[in-house]
Amino acid sequence: MLIPAKRGGWWDANKIGLAPPPLQTPEGWLILYHGVRQTVAGSIYRLGLALLDLDDPTRVLRRSDRWVFGPDASYEREGDVDGVVFPCGWIAQGDEIKLYYGGADTCVALATGNLSDLLQFVKSCPEGSGYD
Repeated sequence: MLIPAKRGGWWDANKIGLAPPPLQTPEGWLILYHGVRQTVAGSIYRLGLALLDLDDPTRVLRRSDRWVFGPDASYEREGDVDGVVFPCGWIAQGDEIKLYYGGADTCVALATGNLSDLLQFVKSCPEGSGYD
């Protein structure tokens, strides 16, 4: 298993899943994954980042210990499945990232960000997969 679910109170403690294909960057393969945490109110799906080695993508260089994107807007919190943001695809156009994602299993939305910011963030995260 490349990125195992953590145990305990982590944001990605119960389930890990990939969605969009990895992005090749000079720093390594950037992957976006969803993590699920069970709460009293139900499951919450949030997104995190990991960076894989360019030459050996089975080697996790860094993994975010904090989530980077979670349900906030009403269309992400209320719908067919409440409290879900689920990545569907992303594209890089220069430094801009466009992330297409599902909100509460009811709609598709678009979020944008900067590739340089995502790489800077993930490079500041702990080394390895979290269970090394």
